[in-house]
Amino acid sequence: MEKLTFADFDLPVKILDVLADLELFEPTPIQEKSLKPILSGRDVMGIAQTGTGKTLAYLLPVLKTWKYSKTGNPTVLVLVPTRELVVQVTEILEKLTENITARVIGIYGGKNINTQKLLFNDGCDILVGTPGRVMDLSIDNAISLKEVQKLVIDEFDEMLNLGFRPQLTHIFEMMKAKRQNILFSATMTEAVDEMLDVYFASPIEISLAKSGTPLEKIEQTAYKVENFNTKINLLEYLLKNDTDMSKVLIFNNNKRHADLLFTKIDELFPGQFDVIHSNKSQNYRLKAMKSFENEEVRGLITTDVMARGLDISNVTHVINFETPDIPEQYIHRIGRTGRADKEGKAVTFVTKKEEPLILDIELLMDKELKFNDFPEEVKINPKKIADEEDQVIMKNPAQVKLNDGGGAFHEKKAKNTKENWGGPSKRKVPKKFGANRAQQKAISKSKRKK
Repeated sequence: MEKLTFADFDLPVKILDVLADLELFEPTPIQEKSLKPILSGRDVMGIAQTGTGKTLAYLLPVLKTWKYSKTGNPTVLVLVPTRELVVQVTEILEKLTENITARVIGIYGGKNINTQKLLFNDGCDILVGTPGRVMDLSIDNAISLKEVQKLVIDEFDEMLNLGFRPQLTHIFEMMKAKRQNILFSATMTEAVDEMLDVYFASPIEISLAKSGTPLEKIEQTAYKVENFNTKINLLEYLLKNDTDMSKVLIFNNNKRHADLLFTKIDELFPGQFDVIHSNKSQNYRLKAMKSFENEEVRGLITTDVMARGLDISNVTHVINFETPDIPEQYIHRIGRTGRADKEGKAVTFVTKKEEPLILDIELLMDKELKFNDFPEEVKINPKKIADEEDQVIMKNPAQVKLNDGGGAFHEKKAKNTKENWGGPSKRKVPKKFGANRAQQKAISKSKRKK
C-alpha cells in the first residue's frame, strides 16, 4: 500500500512548502489518524505516546481551516502546561505561518503582564499560552476569548496534575459554548475523564496505544541503589564508563535535589552539565535548553518541567535519578528519548522506599523493568541527605499522661489546692472583716429610709 503524504490531505500550498523546507513529507501515525477527525469539526481526544508528532497532528488541520480575524481577537487558542512548551509551539506556528497572514502570539507567566498586553495592539489570530496567564489577560480585558472557534489543550493530564483545573474552568466560561475542542495527551487519567464528561461533547477518541504505553524503541532498565549519595556514585560511574551517554537528561523529583545533584556533578564533570527548573529565569532556561540541543553541554539535570512535550532531538539517555511519584510521569520522562523512530535508553535508580512506585509504573505499562546488577566498582556511601533521615514524630502533648508525682506539672497536694467559691454572690463573708462593701451600703440605705 502506498504511503500517504501531507499533500493527500489537501493542505494549503504555502504550508506544504514550509513542511518541504523542514523535510517533512509523510505524516506520523497520530497525524494520519487525527487530520480527518479534526477537520470534521467534532471534539477530538487524542491519546498517543510522547514523541509521536502530536503538535503537528493538531496544528496542521487547524491551520487548514483558519480564517483571518477582522476584529483582532483570537479565533484559535492553544493551551499548554509550561513556558517552554509555549515557546516551542509558538516557534513551530510562526514557521508554519510564515507565508500567510496569521498573527501568532505566545504568552506565559513570569513576564511583565503589562508588556504582554502591548503584544495585542495589532491583533491576534492564534494565541498560545499557559492557563494562568491567559486567564489573567482575559480578566484584564487585554484579550477577548468570545470569538475562539477552536480550543486546543496539549498535555491535558499534566494541566490537571499541575492544579490548573480552576483556570481551565474559568477559561471555558469565558468562551462561547459552540466551539471545537481538541485535546491531546500521552495518558488518560480519571481527572481527564471527569473533565471530558462535564465540558466536552462526546469527543472522538483517537488512540495509537493504550494510555501509559511507552515507545517500543526505548530500552528500559533499573538499578537498586542504597540512597541519594550512592546514586551520585553510580551516576558518576555510568557517565565515565558508558561513552554512548552523550546527550543525557537527568530527572529529579524536586528543585532542591536537582540543585544538590548539579553541585556534585559539576565538581566531577566541570562545565559538562547544566540545571534547569521552575526557579530559574525563563532566559536562563531557554539558554540552557539551546546549549543542550546544540550539544554544547553533555546533559541537563532537571525536574518534571522538562518531561512534557518538549522536542529535543537525539537524547541518548534519560536517567530517572529519582523515581517519579506519579506513574504517568515516568512515561513522559522517558519519552524525551527514542523520538522520531530513533532508539533510546531509560535508566532508573531505585531505593527501597521507591520500590512501591516502580510497581505502580509496571502496572501502568503492563511491563516489568529489567534490573541490572549493581556494579561492584561503585562505592556505597552510607551518609543520608536530610530528606532521607528518619523523622521523629512528636506525640500530641495533650495525649501524654503525666506521672502523679513527678515533673514540673505534677498534681498539687490536697492541702495546697484552692476551693473554687464561684462568683461574688456565692462567697462567704469573711468573719474577720465583717460584711463586704456592698452589704454595708445596703444596710446604710435601709437605716436612712427608717
